[in-house]
Amino acid sequence: MIAERLDAGLSVIASELAEEFQLSEDAIRRDLRALAAEGRCKRVYGGALPVSSASGSLTERIPVQSSEKILLARTGARLIQPRGLIFLDGGSTNLALVAELPENKFLTVATNSVPVANAVLNRKGLRLLMVGGAVEAELAACVDAEAVLAVQKMNIDHCFLGACAVSSQLGLGGFNPADTLFKRVLLSRSQKVTALVTLDKLETRAPHVIGPLEFVHELVVPHDTPSHLLATLEKAGITVLTADEPPQPVATGV
Repeated sequence: MIAERLDAGLSVIASELAEEFQLSEDAIRRDLRALAAEGRCKRVYGGALPVSSASGSLTERIPVQSSEKILLARTGARLIQPRGLIFLDGGSTNLALVAELPENKFLTVATNSVPVANAVLNRKGLRLLMVGGAVEAELAACVDAEAVLAVQKMNIDHCFLGACAVSSQLGLGGFNPADTLFKRVLLSRSQKVTALVTLDKLETRAPHVIGPLEFVHELVVPHDTPSHLLATLEKAGITVLTADEPPQPVATGV
């Protein structure tokens, strides 16, 4: 039952499980250790976090939760100020953001992502700055030393950071070590950082650390994020914004 909850993306607290199942906390902790050894969760103080589901390739992730990503992107686009250099990190949600970028704000869009760059090229009124290097096939993005050096020379006004996992205790995490290093450099060169995060990434963990949550100025989450997750994230000292609700179907009379 604990494994089913973790697989569903829920975090668990040992003391609460012990009370629910009428077992000792030692027994629950043994189960959590066993699940952690199988790679099904990450042990944290007092309980465990599920492993993020955002570990597949970009091609696999683009069609997943597309409507949720569009709503996150629309909210994120409203945060952009005119005449700035914005950086769109690789990722399927940031790819959705390209379609929502305003055309009348004289923006320069920098990216290391091949699909994002292609999408920007198909938009009018946006100037593209491509960060090159060897393309990592799974990411469809450049994250090697050449890409890192290019970002180190930038003064980024607003970065939209991609994160595979977001945890109030563990911070931001990723699955690819080179990509994680690249993201840490992005954080150091950006005046403002926003992360658009789908529900399946919240309170999960990934093996490589990007940085603590306080490195992000705004976290945009889906409109239906459970209240307890919102409270947990806000306690971590980060500004949490909820995305718009999906439009309701219009009733038609006969």
